[in-house]
Amino acid sequence: MKPRRLRKLDRWCWHLLWLLATSTGGAALAQTPAGAASAASAPSTDAACPPTPQPPTAEQIQAAQREARDRGFLWRISKQGRSSYLYGTLHVGKLPWVFGGPRLREALAATDTLALEIDVTDPELIRNPPAAATAPLKLPEPLRQRLSRQIVAACLPEQALQRLNPLMQAVTLTVLSARWEGLEAAYAQEVVLATAARAKSRPIIALESARAQMELLLVPGDPDKARHRLDQALEQLEQGRTRPLLQRMADDWSEGRLSDLEDYANWCECADTAEDRAFLRRLNDDRNAPMADRIDALHAQGKRLLVAVGALHMTGAQGLPRLMASRGYTVERLVPP
Repeated sequence: MKPRRLRKLDRWCWHLLWLLATSTGGAALAQTPAGAASAASAPSTDAACPPTPQPPTAEQIQAAQREARDRGFLWRISKQGRSSYLYGTLHVGKLPWVFGGPRLREALAATDTLALEIDVTDPELIRNPPAAATAPLKLPEPLRQRLSRQIVAACLPEQALQRLNPLMQAVTLTVLSARWEGLEAAYAQEVVLATAARAKSRPIIALESARAQMELLLVPGDPDKARHRLDQALEQLEQGRTRPLLQRMADDWSEGRLSDLEDYANWCECADTAEDRAFLRRLNDDRNAPMADRIDALHAQGKRLLVAVGALHMTGAQGLPRLMASRGYTVERLVPP
């Protein structure tokens, strides 16, 4: 049994990693200065640095295309004589996951609009991030030093994240830590799909606002609470607690183990108390009904949607497949069959 302290700090940081890696976390990575971005993607000469992504070779791209198969979770939802699709994604990825399998390709061909939690490729979001992302937070010196050490451990120049709120810096560092497991935010399904949609001038619709998501998930109004959460985030990074959970989620997603994700609350060590469970509901389930209403409204307008959102939004009694069924849709699970 883990000490209670570790179980409590798992709760906040792990949920943020899962929910923000390609939404607000992805936006934060996009906001780093050009010099920092190049430093983060340059080959590392220090064995203590996390592995950094390299441009794929032509041979690697060809191999990924040849070996492409369906991963994640895909449903077809039908109503009023039209079909849309729900795609449960992972917010980080690997090069071999970039190319969709046959079922996902069919869904792309059958739809005309991509719907995401938020569109992290939106230039306006990058130019004008939500105010909470850059809001100042005064830190005691020991906390500031711990944050600085984690930036150095990620092999980033300290100024790389200076523009961001300290909590946003910690989330960005958590996302970057996924590189130790060979997982990269730039290969996340939402990023790949949005980039392809922009290249083909396909409409992209955000189901949530970045401002509302940031305020809900990241920055509490109470500075003392914000500093407490930052302390938890840094301890999570210092203890290396994120990576085993991240790897299990990545394996579940890649292998289509929806039943294990359905059981997430029993193995994440993040739902031990009533407070923990309420926090998890706020981060996941409570966002699903408004998203379902938005999907229903867009479908009713005649749009054929590919809805790509984090796979946890597809789980449980309040998961999107069940919510769409309750709104009169015929729901058919396609991947895994």
